[in-house]
Amino acid sequence: MPRTAPHEKPPHPSEQEKRDIADNQGLSAVSVYGIVHEEGVEELERPLSSLWWSGVAAGLGITASVLAEGILHTMFEGHPYQAAIENLGYSVGFVLVILGRLQLFTENTLTAILPLLVQRTPKMLWCTARLWAVILLANFVGTFLAIAFAVWGGSIPPENVQGMIAISRHFAEHTPWEAFTLGVPAGFYVAAIVWMMPSARGASVLVIVMFTYLIAMGGFTHVIAGSAEMFLLLLTGEVGPLGVASLLGATLMGNILGGTGLFALLAYGQVAQEIER
Repeated sequence: MPRTAPHEKPPHPSEQEKRDIADNQGLSAVSVYGIVHEEGVEELERPLSSLWWSGVAAGLGITASVLAEGILHTMFEGHPYQAAIENLGYSVGFVLVILGRLQLFTENTLTAILPLLVQRTPKMLWCTARLWAVILLANFVGTFLAIAFAVWGGSIPPENVQGMIAISRHFAEHTPWEAFTLGVPAGFYVAAIVWMMPSARGASVLVIVMFTYLIAMGGFTHVIAGSAEMFLLLLTGEVGPLGVASLLGATLMGNILGGTGLFALLAYGQVAQEIER
């Protein structure tokens, strides 16, 4: 094949070559922003009933994390690497919810905020607040129903329920301030998962497991998974309603700060000038 002379323009790539380049080239920050932004717009335009039932399903699904941790806690009790093994179970519910496209509140600390940052109007603020309120309440209803079934339904062996309770006590040991500060990294990492999903392609499960395992191993607090743990302790009489409300409220604020106050603003800041051209 003849070489191109230095003064000559290289030949244009064929359509197949363009496709090959696109398949092997990572998405730019602007492209990722555009994808996540469009997802946020779609969520804001969905009927409230659809958001509600998707949020309830997400609450039910995220409880699989507590169940999986409880089972592994029981199976590997006394093992020198018990904590490292049982924390793998924490990723189960997140894989179910995120790949199942269910409405998890902490994902919307990024997706619902990006459209608001572009269109800063009272109407958009109201739509975002409405979305947050519906999904948060629906997630709580879902986790409560799942935990009530676990405690009173009889379908989960008592030893595994005890393992779930043992796992949940770690959350209840925090003060509200600790729950808040530990909630900031958790909110940041969940938002990071949402940001990375368009680029993850076939590695979506790995991305979810890697960062949710980090949340579990770091002892960081997640308001929806944590609500399942706190509702379990509430229904078994180990904590009272005030304790549940204070810890979940503090964790919620931490997750919002990490997901919206840090990650969403940073994500928007790195592309703001490019998308406004």
